Amino acid sequence: MFWVFFTLAVALMVILQLLGAPLKTDAAPAGIVSYELAGNAAESQKILSAWDTAKKDYAGLNLGLDYLFIVSYVGAIGFGCSLLAVKLGQRFQALAYIGITLSWAQFLAAAFDSLENVALLKLLFGSEQPAWSVVARACAIPKFLIVLLGLLYILVALIFVLAGAGQRARSATRNEAAARRTSRPPGDRSTPR
Repeated sequence: MFWVFFTLAVALMVILQLLGAPLKTDAAPAGIVSYELAGNAAESQKILSAWDTAKKDYAGLNLGLDYLFIVSYVGAIGFGCSLLAVKLGQRFQALAYIGITLSWAQFLAAAFDSLENVALLKLLFGSEQPAWSVVARACAIPKFLIVLLGLLYILVALIFVLAGAGQRARSATRNEAAARRTSRPPGDRSTPR
């Protein structure tokens, strides 16, 4: 299941980057991310004013596709954290616990991202309610934090898992060599192959 979510997340990330490219302007140097983090009505309006109708269409499409991206990245990061936590299991219980916690936390990131998208779409469709800019930023920051912590966990846990696998392989090789040495006939002093 991890690979399905991972593949979908990567594909959608590429598509969203392509759709988001026209949204980069002087008012929004990071494109849709600048819009997500605007934080106040004046900044949001400045960004929206810099986007013509076609760019606003791209923004709407980007925000709509983001709902599918939410499902894919939550699945990929959540399963990634869980699978690695299980691998770490008994040897690194604290690290495994963090992985399970971050796996579940991705659902919170999804909730923040969904609410953020609602706020951004309201502004895009002409709402002049200044609270929507605040809501979008208040949701974007913890979303990014939870997602980044999940990705960081996957990186660190993967290093631990791979290091443990390498250590087990070296230990198995040493055990095999020791077994060959002890299985030689008495008086045989030849070097094992």
